[in-house]
Amino acid sequence: MSEELKALEVATEVDARGTACPGPLLDAKRAIAECPEGGVMSVLSSDEGTIIDITRWCKKMKHEYLGDFEDDGFWRVFLRKSA
Repeated sequence: MSEELKALEVATEVDARGTACPGPLLDAKRAIAECPEGGVMSVLSSDEGTIIDITRWCKKMKHEYLGDFEDDGFWRVFLRKSA
């Protein structure tokens, strides 16, 4: 799965490494406006709780949660912005 995620064309990337929950989610909420409809956004986070937060937020906002993987001590979380 991580190979498929690595191959995605990311329109917007949020680097929230080093911030504690709920920082990464708040950064993602601010950055989603920069992402085009149907575009992919990735969130980099050192807080594993971000995965749960982003998953719940995607469900609530109708964004498509694409997955996540660990990458050298931090998490990469991917979502597709709803139309």
